[in-house]
Amino acid sequence: MKRIRPYHLLSLLMCFGVSVLPTSADIFSQCPTDTDGIDTDGDGDAANDHVCMHVTAGDGFVNMADGRLMYMFGFHDVTGLPDADVMADGMLGAEFPAPTIEVSEGQKLYLSLSNVGMMVRPDLFDPHTIHYHGFPEASAIFDGVPGASVSINMGSTITYFYNNVEPGTYMWHCHVEVTEHMQMGMLGNLFVHPIQNNLPNLTDLNGFTHQTGYTYAYNDGDGSTYYDVDYPIQLHSFDPVFHDASFTVQPLPFANMKDTYFMLNGRGYPDTVNTAELLNTADDEGYEARYSQKVHSLIEATEGDKILLRISNLSTTNFYTLTTTLGIPMKVIGRGARLLRSASGQDLSFETNALNIGGGEGLDVIIDTTDVGPGTYFLYTTNLNYLSNDTEDFGGMMTEMVIAPLAGAAADEQRSVRLRRVDTTKRIRGGKPLR
Repeated sequence: MKRIRPYHLLSLLMCFGVSVLPTSADIFSQCPTDTDGIDTDGDGDAANDHVCMHVTAGDGFVNMADGRLMYMFGFHDVTGLPDADVMADGMLGAEFPAPTIEVSEGQKLYLSLSNVGMMVRPDLFDPHTIHYHGFPEASAIFDGVPGASVSINMGSTITYFYNNVEPGTYMWHCHVEVTEHMQMGMLGNLFVHPIQNNLPNLTDLNGFTHQTGYTYAYNDGDGSTYYDVDYPIQLHSFDPVFHDASFTVQPLPFANMKDTYFMLNGRGYPDTVNTAELLNTADDEGYEARYSQKVHSLIEATEGDKILLRISNLSTTNFYTLTTTLGIPMKVIGRGARLLRSASGQDLSFETNALNIGGGEGLDVIIDTTDVGPGTYFLYTTNLNYLSNDTEDFGGMMTEMVIAPLAGAAADEQRSVRLRRVDTTKRIRGGKPLR
């Protein structure tokens, strides 16, 4: 962000003693108690099928990986705060990406959205919504698309209801003035865990033995979507000219939108591998510094683990391709929050070393590290011009995948299995070296 202090209408109003807050804020979050006595999500507890979350919509700031401060719009998690404190906490609290929403199949999500307004741009009275992308909502009013539902003005709250009947990787974003609000940062990760995770111990799944604690991407019935660790990886990009125009009250250059900051989970490399929440430098512009980047993209696993990547693209401008160091195979098991399997049960999953992802698309990808040696690898875009932080090289849409070595008896057993597998493959291939 250019270090030019714009003329702030907010400061002028405060100088004359004019209140910049609504005279009566109607912040009213809803969280009904689960009293039906039915264990909907199958986890053995009939009283916890309701999940309640409260977020605000407003503006704030975020730093790019080269240090540049960027004005943005976004969501902020205020779950558990008293309604009376929501306006004060939500102002300038925008996070990029939005707070991650994680629920289980069968749980009912009550998601309250409060519009706290634009502190930096009090001349804007933008309404906001939440769109649960790719999900069959219980009613059109909860879809978030203004033409089919409602949007809320500053100082108001709406509570969305979602009956999570289908597992998978989704995403969420504001759907008001959608090109502008998504470019400005109003988007986030969302995924639903399958009820298969709650099966009883030692259940047989067509030859695969399920045990308590095992996790799956979908209700596959055979354990084929089993994984050990999972990570959301959301692709975004920012046009600094567009963001600066919003900050300095200039006409918005929609037709000339060109992103030059490319990110995974709201960060460019090397910030992608920093596991800490990142504090912005809004105090450089006279505002309160806030923790605005809370989702990292460092992928960590142990040798032999299966890694589930929940990948989504919510960029408003670009189509991206992701690959891994040395072409480590990636198995695509789901697309658009649907298991890749035909109506007759045929397995439609496939292995690839490159993922092509368009805007609004989600993929579920498993990386099996059984034959991947310990070390640090990279997940990155093959679009080399997107491996930058604006004009700074060696950044952008890239993160690290760190595979730690197994230790003790487990390591010895896995090495033995690997040697037997290699020996068998050599005999099949006539002794030719493996690639």
